[in-house]
Amino acid sequence: MLKIYSSSKEDTLALGEKAASLFAPGDVVLLRGDLGAGKTAFTSGVGKGLNCGEDVISPTFNILKCYFHGTIPMYHIDAYRLDGQNIELGLEEFIEGDGVCLIEWPDYISPLLPDDYLSISIFHDGEGRRIEIEGVGPRGTALEEGLRK
Repeated sequence: MLKIYSSSKEDTLALGEKAASLFAPGDVVLLRGDLGAGKTAFTSGVGKGLNCGEDVISPTFNILKCYFHGTIPMYHIDAYRLDGQNIELGLEEFIEGDGVCLIEWPDYISPLLPDDYLSISIFHDGEGRRIEIEGVGPRGTALEEGLRK
């Protein structure tokens, strides 16, 4: 497990931008953390790194936001509102899709999650954030290793 300390939103954005340079179609990133921890800030950095050309916002009320104009498509799922709900919404198309899929609150849609992913957990730590990154499966592990460099 890789542990990183972020002292600012800019640090978290930069980490997302670095991660974007490693992503390929089919990659899945699970984002965990309390409300306001920095999950969307990380995703905004990914969007910048992929040159998506749009401001990345949390899709809390939409559940899914798609960005098609970057280097590769980016799918941003916020499953918070799906807790205890029917999850048969067709999200598998995006999770298994032709871009990178970032999922906030992934535990709420756990039956849809793949076996190979990058897990990022963000914790409030004083004024900053502690970010724990763990790759699961061959591709997830390769992404974790890429972020160590």
